[in-house]
Amino acid sequence: MTGAVAGIDMGVASLATTSDGDHIENQRHLAASADRLAAAQRDLARKKRGSTRRRKAVARVAALHAKVRRQRLDGAHKAALTLVRAYDVIVHEDLRIANMTRSASGTIVQPRRNVAAKSGLNRSILDAGWGVFLRVLAYKAESAGRELIAVNPANTSRTCSRCRHVARENRVTQAQFRCQACGHEAHADVNAAKNILRAGLALRDAAEAA
Repeated sequence: MTGAVAGIDMGVASLATTSDGDHIENQRHLAASADRLAAAQRDLARKKRGSTRRRKAVARVAALHAKVRRQRLDGAHKAALTLVRAYDVIVHEDLRIANMTRSASGTIVQPRRNVAAKSGLNRSILDAGWGVFLRVLAYKAESAGRELIAVNPANTSRTCSRCRHVARENRVTQAQFRCQACGHEAHADVNAAKNILRAGLALRDAAEAA
């Protein structure tokens, strides 16, 4: 046991950022294979249905996707192991990833705005492999006897970890946080991770008190 506790904020720039200020790299395996996948899919599209060449092209595309999945799983195991070795208590956001990556285009009746930006974010979230990482983290935490706590992510990125002032304007940029009330400045993901940790410890204290 380490006696250490941490909150982690899931992200795209970094896979996860801890309340101690450490960043776990987002490997972006799908993006790294994008050119080869695109070429393989174009080659597949040119092949005649039912032909031997088409079957081989299908196999090539499938093999590339399988490689990305293996790489993502391997990265998730390594990242989760790093956290489980370092901390006894790990708090993360209770993310509804399926909802977050829902179709960006909407419907004819309710078309969505900023479709290109939303589609790009969807790809980035899926490429980061949040779902895979959190599943692996849960497994490793249980195996190692570590405590894993999931908290509501609402306003964790907008709340000042020092004075707890909540405002959308606190999030100056994707990476920069500056509290409009007390002036506290921090990396935005580290600030969020501290709020996540505080919420998790409060949940644990309430459960113990009950």
